[in-house]
Amino acid sequence: MFSYEGMMRINTALRSVYRLAYLNLLWLATTVLGLVVFGIGPASYAMAAYIDGWFRRGQTPPVTRAFFGHVRTQYWRSVAMGVILSGATVIVVTNIFSVGTWLLQFANIVALAVIAVIAAYVFPVMAATDVRGIPRQIAAALMLGVGSLHWTIVAGAVVAGLVWLLYACALPLLVLFGVGIPAAAVGFVTRIVFGQLSASDAQTSPSPRARETSRTHLHLARGTTE
Repeated sequence: MFSYEGMMRINTALRSVYRLAYLNLLWLATTVLGLVVFGIGPASYAMAAYIDGWFRRGQTPPVTRAFFGHVRTQYWRSVAMGVILSGATVIVVTNIFSVGTWLLQFANIVALAVIAVIAAYVFPVMAATDVRGIPRQIAAALMLGVGSLHWTIVAGAVVAGLVWLLYACALPLLVLFGVGIPAAAVGFVTRIVFGQLSASDAQTSPSPRARETSRTHLHLARGTTE
């Protein structure tokens, strides 16, 4: 028989699964209502902000209210980020299928991988750090993804394997969880990386110049994300 503690752990795990599925449905609804162009950025930012608070600080406010609160927080900035990333993706994918030489195709595939890394981390950077300005946020996301490349590769492999498994065996579940799967994987990575950065900041006392440089690159926001 299951103990009370075991039942509570199962209940907590199931609630987490349901919460992730509901976040994905809210992401889909926001993206569609924003006609994709005006929706995908705010939806991705809201997803990243909620998961960051959930994974890193254990905050699980009411999902609907918190999600749409995050959508409103940085709406136009996240719209601009979504448009930039979507436009870059369309251009690179078009080049992959239109250029005639394999060298240019390979260069565009590398560019697509870079865009994927930026897209994975830029919204957590927007939600969890004090970095401001689209160019600096993109640079910080790329630095975060490349600086923790081993975690990025592990997360990418887990996401690819899980997506393939659901596609082959349970396609409705893939639709239900969708973007929530990579968002959760990135959330686990940023929880580890941001935790290490916070611990490093607490243990060291750099010079004012070095501290300012560190903040310029990646300064973790404290407290509740706005």
